[in-house]
Amino acid sequence: MDQSAYIAVVTEVIGRLTASQTENVRAAAEVVADALAAGSVVQAFGTGHSSALAMEIAGRAGGLVPTNMLSLRDGIIFGGDAPADLDPFVERDPAIAHRIYELAPVEPGDPFVIASNSGANGSTVEMALLARSRGHAVIAFTSLAHSREMASRHPSGKRLFEVADVVIDNCAPFGDAALSLPDAGTVCAVSSVTAAIAAQMMTADVVGLLLARGVEPPVYLSSNIPGGDEHNQRLEARYAGRIRRVAA
Repeated sequence: MDQSAYIAVVTEVIGRLTASQTENVRAAAEVVADALAAGSVVQAFGTGHSSALAMEIAGRAGGLVPTNMLSLRDGIIFGGDAPADLDPFVERDPAIAHRIYELAPVEPGDPFVIASNSGANGSTVEMALLARSRGHAVIAFTSLAHSREMASRHPSGKRLFEVADVVIDNCAPFGDAALSLPDAGTVCAVSSVTAAIAAQMMTADVVGLLLARGVEPPVYLSSNIPGGDEHNQRLEARYAGRIRRVAA
């Protein structure tokens, strides 16, 4: 049990990801590229540690500018809800998806990227169903190995991979952690690593598709390099009122 054991496991999982998910990533990139070329914004949503995927998609250096992160905290930050309303198990409640959606600066052509390793919690399944009912394309980042072993916590009985238009499998194992402990249990998670890689694979394909169409990709520079702030502010101005940037 040491770092080399984890590196060996995560390298093997990354290999399976890149071998099995390139077509799905490309399909997702085509959805996003079409949307961005039409002036739309990517809406990214995840709960718990899956919110790391939403952060990987929305508002980061080297990423796409027309992206917006949706969060369980949006009711507090943008809707004036009481912090006490955000209980530890709220991600299991389908109703909160409607509150987040109604507070979001969503337009009809916006695709949704929804991340959930288990794919079973009520809020993520409901967000996917709600988005699709409003005509949005839905791209799911999830673990099929984990989700197929889970009973859905959504009243429909469905899991995220069963309701999305495009599914990207992060190839994480059931339970997410990869190294077995001597007595019981596992340690060292995989999904955040592989989902981030898949997200950047998708971004690379989106940019390539836009360039092939002669469209300038709206990409962030690091704000910690000369000219970064000016570059980013110029691009963000195109999407004023449609993308929200709040401190993590």
